[in-house]
Amino acid sequence: MNRETPCIKVVILGPLPQTFTYRCALPLPASGCRLRVPFGRGERIAIAIGPSACPQDILVKEVSSVLDCEPLLPSPLQALLEFGSHYYHHPLGAVWETALPARLCRGHPLPEFTPTTWRLRADISPSEKGLGARQIDLLQRLREGSVASSELGTSDRQRLRQFLAAGWIEEAPPTFQIRESPLCLHPEQASAVAAIRAASAFQPFLLDGVTGSGKTEVYLQAMEPLVSAGKQVLFLVPEIGLIAQTQGRCAERFGADRVAVYHSGQSDVERLRVWTQARQGRIAIVIGTRSAVFVPLLQPALLIVDEEHDPSYKQQSGWLYSARDLALRRAQLEDLPIVLGSATPSLESLHNRQLGRYRDLRLSERASARQLPPIEILPLRKKRLLAGLDPVLLSACAETLASGRQALFFLNRRGYAPALLCHACGHVPHCRRCSAPLTWHRRQARLRCHHCGLEAPVPAQCPNCGASEITGIGMGTEGLEDFLRERFPDVPLLRIDRDEVHSPKQLAERLQQILHTRPAILLGTQLLSKGHHFPDVSLVGIVDVDQGLYSADFRAPERLAQTVIQVAGRAGRGDTPGRVILQTHLPEHPLLLALQGGAYATAATQLLRERQQAGLPPFRALALLQAEAQRAEPVYAFLCAAHACIGPELECSGPIPALLERRAGYHRAYLWLEGKSRSALHRALSRVVDPLGKLPQSRRVRWSLDVDPQNF
Repeated sequence: MNRETPCIKVVILGPLPQTFTYRCALPLPASGCRLRVPFGRGERIAIAIGPSACPQDILVKEVSSVLDCEPLLPSPLQALLEFGSHYYHHPLGAVWETALPARLCRGHPLPEFTPTTWRLRADISPSEKGLGARQIDLLQRLREGSVASSELGTSDRQRLRQFLAAGWIEEAPPTFQIRESPLCLHPEQASAVAAIRAASAFQPFLLDGVTGSGKTEVYLQAMEPLVSAGKQVLFLVPEIGLIAQTQGRCAERFGADRVAVYHSGQSDVERLRVWTQARQGRIAIVIGTRSAVFVPLLQPALLIVDEEHDPSYKQQSGWLYSARDLALRRAQLEDLPIVLGSATPSLESLHNRQLGRYRDLRLSERASARQLPPIEILPLRKKRLLAGLDPVLLSACAETLASGRQALFFLNRRGYAPALLCHACGHVPHCRRCSAPLTWHRRQARLRCHHCGLEAPVPAQCPNCGASEITGIGMGTEGLEDFLRERFPDVPLLRIDRDEVHSPKQLAERLQQILHTRPAILLGTQLLSKGHHFPDVSLVGIVDVDQGLYSADFRAPERLAQTVIQVAGRAGRGDTPGRVILQTHLPEHPLLLALQGGAYATAATQLLRERQQAGLPPFRALALLQAEAQRAEPVYAFLCAAHACIGPELECSGPIPALLERRAGYHRAYLWLEGKSRSALHRALSRVVDPLGKLPQSRRVRWSLDVDPQNF
């Protein structure tokens, strides 16, 4: 080995916290290129970070090969990953591994782009001499205009390759025609579009629009001049189920060839294809879930985060990042405007708006000019209920169906019943791996844990006392479906939950079925509550929200308020006024009273005031040090040792059991770490992360640090 060979610093793709130094022959690869390096007894894929001084008196290994001649990501995105690694205190190699398509992490080359449309070169006049009849026919078609590869058979594609080798043809630039919007913007929409179009540098906008106010149309018209100019837009949605309708609207306006989607439900090959084409600037609009925040764009011009309040933007395993927050940082690094849109903005975003960090865009009225329906609170105390439903709600449903409209029932619990109960001794079967009861799925005759997936047969007798009087407790969507089918036998019932709908394709099909079926009963969980446009729904029944009013999770009231407003917003979006009925045993609860008018702002103001009084986010910075193991003792031993490492800069509480104390066979607990400011929190965490990994107790647990946690 030549000792004069320069060295380069790399990170190995994976959860290794340190960087490594290798010798590499000139020229040194640029930062952001992939390398294949010897590691242990094999080889690993690494990312070049930059040149490094060669360690003295140490035998430094040579880089095996350089896989890229140019960086995979532009400098702003590399800076974003550096920021994400430091902010969330996560190894940089694992951050790169999350951000890149899986095939690139395994060392596959970037795919070569094959043009899909060809034309004759203007400076060439090919002769037909010596050509066959089919070659002449193809040549004539090329003289008449461009030819798409998808229109040709295998033999014609071979002839195209012959023409390309002869230098006769070239890639035809795509010809797109943007369709004008058939909708007329109301003044608030027009003002929002004008403000977004006028922004040419980093500017966060909070598009706070009531349900049905036309936020998507604002997005589309704000994108129009950018797409026309050949620029690119990144459009984030919280869940795969919301991609189809967004993709359809964008494709209808800008052309299907200009729009692509990127999400975890795609194959590795498809994700890499979209990622590469976006990087080359061949896609104008990329629509995706949280991982799409890392897709490189050649000419980025605008970022959109729809339903910005949704907790799905927060990753819950591995690198615990927030795609919404990283999108804001990306917009800042690339000097782009970014729009955060929601009918129920997060309290963090509302706080940032109050501080002047976000520019305020309001859509206070529906695009259809219909008023938001008020929420009728229906007290349940001392009433005789039918399958958990008040007769008043059932009568309203019957009237809605008789008028040819749709009624939507929202119940955020799957299965036939949340649990089984022995009437003789009170025994409730629990998951042996989780601290949670097993949910009864009657049609499959199974008990199922919704946390770890464990299944068991329904017992014929109580395993505790042997009695046969076993019954369900409470009501899930499957049980409510059976009751409603019996009550309204002649009306179609369409159920949407994760037991009934297993793929984005099935969800899209069911949503289309809803649009073409009336009268009908719609029944579902949160899959039905987000962003869907159901013009024929005139009644919404919210069956049970009481469980969210007294949760130990301080974010539960915020999420309940958002869910209620989002579900209520499905009513009255068409020509018929809407009606929303909310059943509760707690009709005097202040949060429900604040939501009664159908507006989110009153409840959000009340919740922000409570957070400030309690010293909770967004008024203080929060992190959780989480640990889990198959026995409880190592968990608490590690957290107690970690508590002793925490300096006086942070307020440290715990160890505290997780809300679901045992999950998938692991005992779980955490330390609650609070800082007076975000900078104080991160300064303290930077000093403590390395010592935590060196604690002897850390070897017996799986631990992680969750900055700005969303779940407890």
